[in-house]
Amino acid sequence: MQTGPILLVEDIPNVLELLEVTLRFKGYRVNSAADGLEALEAIQRERPALVITDILMPRLDGYALVYRLRSNPETRSIPIIFLSATYVSPDDRDFALKLGAVRFIEKPIDTEEFLLTVAEVLAQGPNVESTPLQEELFYQGYRERLEQKLRHKNSQIERLERVIPTLPKEQKPSFKKMLEQAKKDAETIKAELQETYRILDELKGKA
Repeated sequence: MQTGPILLVEDIPNVLELLEVTLRFKGYRVNSAADGLEALEAIQRERPALVITDILMPRLDGYALVYRLRSNPETRSIPIIFLSATYVSPDDRDFALKLGAVRFIEKPIDTEEFLLTVAEVLAQGPNVESTPLQEELFYQGYRERLEQKLRHKNSQIERLERVIPTLPKEQKPSFKKMLEQAKKDAETIKAELQETYRILDELKGKA
């Protein structure tokens, strides 16, 4: 039933490459984007049959991307699968499904399960019953997810900073890379939070 490409949205190059190779090997046509803004541009150029998106990304993350797609009547019915290694709590999953995602897959990805899920979603076709979440409800839920994730990231950073000085010399480089990535993730989340606070303040001012 696939009438367009699969759009992969992922900011980590090696993960994106793995997903592209996996899908193309099975004969799927694939387009890709490194974040939500690139994804919106790609969708304008060619409407996908399916969007598979990570959640934690710079500039425009997966939650915000899906909210925009569901708020636009022209893209509302495109089925969406979320992938995430960071947002994996029951509340994260619940919010993803409320936004209109049809499936939620945790990283690291089980290739066979991933391909089966893609095939099932494509066979079901457009997500015609999807309705957008009310704007204020979206931003309230989004703020809660970001605040929870920032607390988790800050805790992770503190633990890494404590443990790195105690490690043998040969183990330190890989843990330092983990620390760098955690700090980048925290900055991404902080930026999204600031924007979310601003929008919520605007919405309250209009009420």
